[in-house]
Amino acid sequence: MDSLFLPGLQGFLLGASLIIAIGAQNAFVLRQGLLRRHVFAVSTICFLSDALLIAAGVAGLGSVIQAMPDTLRYITVGGALFLSVYGLLAFRRALHPSQMQASEAKAGGLAAAIVTCLGLTFLNPHVYLDTVVLLGGLSGRFAGEARLAFGLGAAVASAVWFYGLGYGSRLLQPLFARPIAWRVLDFAIAAIMWLIAASLLAQAIGA
Repeated sequence: MDSLFLPGLQGFLLGASLIIAIGAQNAFVLRQGLLRRHVFAVSTICFLSDALLIAAGVAGLGSVIQAMPDTLRYITVGGALFLSVYGLLAFRRALHPSQMQASEAKAGGLAAAIVTCLGLTFLNPHVYLDTVVLLGGLSGRFAGEARLAFGLGAAVASAVWFYGLGYGSRLLQPLFARPIAWRVLDFAIAAIMWLIAASLLAQAIGA
């Protein structure tokens, strides 16, 4: 059992370092947590998606993805377009806070939250590179149960981060009682989405 602790810890720490970086998923989970809207569903989708991709990487799917550059390029372009539109919506919310407050007064649809969450996850090629290719490749240093422990550690890091972010964001509620805080957040989300989209398009063009 002790021999599995080190691979599991390495997987946890490496997985955490990749997941915590500011990105589309995290921005969406943070906003849903602040709104207290479908937090469990959104956090669970992000965690299970990461766990599925990590498992695929540990199983050796990373080499298959690397051998399909055209497919990855299509995902990259599609992801850039999706993120651009989501960034535009955030920018419009920031410019028109009255519309934002009116929309937040409504219940909000679970289906829309799920679709957005899945899009931000699976249309972002960085997710595949981080989980399937990078984590999957590094898991090759281990064999048997140690390799499984490495992947499990990375998946646990994903669970801790997404549930912690979703529910922990409520601690920021006093700050976001001010409308200006929401405007700043939405401007930041728009900037993040557009920066990621621009980097994805640059990769697709240069590939």
